[in-house]
Amino acid sequence: MEFNKIIAVTGKAGLFQVVSQSKNAIIVEALADKKRLAINTTQNVSLLENIAIYTYEEDVPLLDVFQSMFTKTEGKEAISHKESGKKLAAFFAEVLPNYDDERVYTSNIKKVIQWFNLLVVAGMDFSKVEEASKEENTEEV
Repeated sequence: MEFNKIIAVTGKAGLFQVVSQSKNAIIVEALADKKRLAINTTQNVSLLENIAIYTYEEDVPLLDVFQSMFTKTEGKEAISHKESGKKLAAFFAEVLPNYDDERVYTSNIKKVIQWFNLLVVAGMDFSKVEEASKEENTEEV
């Protein structure tokens, strides 16, 4: 599973892996149940690698946040995204201490934690994602 092929689709629960692309649609596979479906090109789609979290200094890519969560949880699932807002914020502050709490809402934190747990259950190893991205950067130079 490649992190750069994982997307979120507005209006659809869960995360999806891009399998193929056609003229009018993207063929995706749900990470949770492995069902394939076509996403119309008019639907809002976000690549996870293009998402960043606001901090007081600079925006932090979502992959960096996931890697920090992966290290903190030792490769296991994080707390449930259904926990109280205070618990979610406390956990997120441990993972990303300088996040901008005025621009990162509890709903954003819930979504990030839910996505992280989905990816861990689906078998994503964020320690290997880091190695793969370093190898790609080395090849580009």
